[in-house]
Amino acid sequence: MDPLSQGVVGISASQSVSSKKEIGIASLLGFFSGMAADLDILIRSGDDPLLFLEFHRQFTHAIIFMPIGGLICATIFWFLLRHTFKNQTLTFGKAYLYSTVGYATHGLLDSCTSYGTQLFWPFSNDRVAWNNISIIDPLFTMPLLAIVLLALWRRSHTLAYFGSLYAMSYLSLGLIQEDRAVTIAQDIAESRGHEAIDLSVKPSFANLIVWKSIYEYQGRYYVDAVRVFNTTGFFKGDSTPKLNINRDFPWLNTTSQQAIDIERFRWFSADHLALDPDNPNRIIDMRYSMLPNKLDGLWGIELSPSADLKSHIKWTANRSAKDRTNNLKTLWTMVKGTGASPVP
Repeated sequence: MDPLSQGVVGISASQSVSSKKEIGIASLLGFFSGMAADLDILIRSGDDPLLFLEFHRQFTHAIIFMPIGGLICATIFWFLLRHTFKNQTLTFGKAYLYSTVGYATHGLLDSCTSYGTQLFWPFSNDRVAWNNISIIDPLFTMPLLAIVLLALWRRSHTLAYFGSLYAMSYLSLGLIQEDRAVTIAQDIAESRGHEAIDLSVKPSFANLIVWKSIYEYQGRYYVDAVRVFNTTGFFKGDSTPKLNINRDFPWLNTTSQQAIDIERFRWFSADHLALDPDNPNRIIDMRYSMLPNKLDGLWGIELSPSADLKSHIKWTANRSAKDRTNNLKTLWTMVKGTGASPVP
């Protein structure tokens, strides 16, 4: 999730295990430790544009690394803050507790999104994605921020526990909404006479009301937007052929670095790959688009027919500010249910 959400959840967790006297330093350590795992974004290469995909949300987010990450954070913060808080009863053991609890929330919270987190590295390279919250969700973050700040101001364990309860309740609501969205998506596929393969739903940007549905049928991906609120509905989407290397890139040498990079991208995207409708040399990750019923992938890789055997692909992102504004307006109409079709 976004850094603020990670830090706020870290505060909530560390406050819950701290004493009233140490709730201030616990909040500080929990906030920074809760964000620390994302320092893996610094692992990247100018020559290999996919390296960051392999290491982001990898070892720093894994369960086995959480005590180590907490120890690193505690050591750094203890060295920096030991004189500032010398009049308090804070020990290194307490600093380690607050840092580790805050750090441990990071990988678990990221696993709730659809991006994928290697939670069980090095025993498994599978990317865990529970799909019950968007990567950015103000209705999760802002109330929780208000609660932890109030708990800090009042030095209240009751409020600290309430913050953790709110976070767990919201994430549980996401699981309920996901289950409802799956049921609707299955009904839509069946109404088309499709026997859906690998059907999944993911929350759209910043809400738990409109979900992106994606499934495969007879070598094509079908995407729709599903609305789950007091009334249900859907917004019919597009379909596109699933990526077929032999058909789509007959010129590609299978031993080339570009071919290897496609397989790396396939692992990252859980094999949800298709050609960009507007660029026959660009492969997109079908899981992500600003509008949940569209095919305009937020990111992808671009191949070059003229590249030599050792050349990497080009990483591309679709993040035009103008398009983003227009898409957010359209998404808001979907959240309100404007123009939604009844579920078959």
